[in-house]
Amino acid sequence: MPRIRHVNVQDSQGRIYCCLRNRIVTLDERQRSGFCRACPMYAGDAGGRGAECVWDDWRAVPDPYLVPDPAAEYRCNQQRKLKPGAMAVPPAP
Repeated sequence: MPRIRHVNVQDSQGRIYCCLRNRIVTLDERQRSGFCRACPMYAGDAGGRGAECVWDDWRAVPDPYLVPDPAAEYRCNQQRKLKPGAMAVPPAP
């Protein structure tokens, strides 16, 4: 999987999608100091507009990837791509 720079722009409520926590978070000082600054994926403050994060992304997205809608990004990241022929649920015994 390629490492992609995700430019997470804060929405109108100051929220972004956080890959580390796999949730939508308010990007306030608590989030920045408690999670972002210690996160190995953190790559900057998106020019003061949010947070940039670099992580392996299975999706075919551009690099850098602009993320203006944290809810859409969250929903998309709840899907997991399976290898061809893999079963989503093991068969019953």
